[in-house]
Amino acid sequence: MSRADTEVVKNRFLGFLLWQSVQSTAIYFLSKSLLLSLFTPNPFTPSLSGFLAFLAFHVSLLLISFSLFAVASPKPHRPSSAVELAGRLVNLVFVSGGQPLPPDFRRRAKISLSFVLFVAASALLGFLSLLCVCLNCFDDGGYYWRRLGRLGFRGLVVGFFYGLWYIYKRRWVLEFPIIQRPPFFSFKMGLSLATLQALKLSTAAYFFSAVMYAFLPYEFKGHVPMGKLIAEEIIFYMGLFVVFLCWELNHHLHQVLHTKRFMFAPPKGSAAAGTNPSEPLLAALEESTPRSIVQYLAYLDLCMVCENNVDTWRRAAFFEETGETYKRVIAVCLRSLEQFASKLGEGLESCSVDKSVQLGNQLRLPTDSQLDSRLHELFYDFQLCAWCARIVASLTAKSQKEDRFGVAQLSGSNPAVISTLLSCLLAVETLMGKKTNLQSSAPYLTGPASIKWATLSTGKREASMGGGLAAAGKRRGSPLYSKAYAMADILRTSIYCIVSAFHDEMLSSAKAGLLDKEWISGGKPLYGTRELLSQKLRLFLDFQAN
Repeated sequence: MSRADTEVVKNRFLGFLLWQSVQSTAIYFLSKSLLLSLFTPNPFTPSLSGFLAFLAFHVSLLLISFSLFAVASPKPHRPSSAVELAGRLVNLVFVSGGQPLPPDFRRRAKISLSFVLFVAASALLGFLSLLCVCLNCFDDGGYYWRRLGRLGFRGLVVGFFYGLWYIYKRRWVLEFPIIQRPPFFSFKMGLSLATLQALKLSTAAYFFSAVMYAFLPYEFKGHVPMGKLIAEEIIFYMGLFVVFLCWELNHHLHQVLHTKRFMFAPPKGSAAAGTNPSEPLLAALEESTPRSIVQYLAYLDLCMVCENNVDTWRRAAFFEETGETYKRVIAVCLRSLEQFASKLGEGLESCSVDKSVQLGNQLRLPTDSQLDSRLHELFYDFQLCAWCARIVASLTAKSQKEDRFGVAQLSGSNPAVISTLLSCLLAVETLMGKKTNLQSSAPYLTGPASIKWATLSTGKREASMGGGLAAAGKRRGSPLYSKAYAMADILRTSIYCIVSAFHDEMLSSAKAGLLDKEWISGGKPLYGTRELLSQKLRLFLDFQAN
């Protein structure tokens, strides 16, 4: 990661630490003065123990903030399972003779280790945070330390529970909002949801810890009078709510501050803005660590520039006379879409080669979560591919009026964009179970001189898609279908954006029989055939693709 990239991440993290300390201080004092003051002797009298509890509480929140940042990622990851880790360890020690582990396994093992450390840190910090909140709420002689010990144990349990739930729900994945709002407004919108989530978590954790507490030996629990037991349970629940509210607000603030737009551009009016305003953005796209937060922010900034009319001076710089900037922007976006289409095509082919595997897939229960797990992983880059499709579609459509030098046409980028988007769409629709053979749509696929298109046959691969794989894609309740449906909708919208802008030119080319030559790239497509892509493009030209 370059120095500029490091500065972007560091500044955002420092801002996150500052604001989380402010909100946590406010919550701590409000809870002490409003909720827990009824159970605290001399609640408004300053004391050394109260000051140390306040400092320890902030230290625990600082550590949980570091833990959130350590596991956060703009895309999901697949960690190694415990069985795989144990098998690799045995193979490394007794079989491989000290040979190095595969890079992919080492990467996934590091992810697994980070998750384990996060859960352990959540348990320890739950223990510390709950004790700090409830420290001065007891004053009953010999029962004091025993009651703090019980609260500490239950805080350890609920912290462990929260860490597991956080990892399982993939809340560590940064979700970039569709509409970019000012950070304060975005944070304010999530306050009520964070409070409701903290209330649900505190209730669930309370009963979970109560069950775990019931298995403790009697010597640890001791005999507690009923009145004091009820007060202890109320204090524990209030302390839980305060801790979870701070954690949930920290999570929400972390999401807001790390997903807001960052402008990779020199200040407007400066010398760099007049000579080469696109270089910082291109450097972030091409040189930053792949799939890092900085690269995602760069794609988000590029998407905002291409789709909106706020920074038109930056978009105009893409169409500079040499055409190098435009080609670099299109190439860096098409690269992700090409990888997605190629990997999805390979995944579809590998899942449909063996007919016995297809029969096994058909006989599986609809709730089998292991079905086509490799295809699920291909949609981990969903957000990035969605931005890339929108970027290339917007730039291509805007070039029809804003490209003064014709760099989009002269560079040959338009056919590459259309071909890539169509290949991605065909692959996704195949996964969803849609028929890619358009023979039944022959009435509007007639070329010049009444020459009809030949019957398509895309080979064994497309023929075998109607089996178990298509059945997997057709399950509307599955996460795979939801992602595929959303991706197909984005791809269709992107293609229609280009077709609407160049409809007259495409219609003229279609009448002259040159549509596939002028708008479809030569050579073998990423998925399907050139004839299939041409027929699909004609459906878009007639506004009949759905």
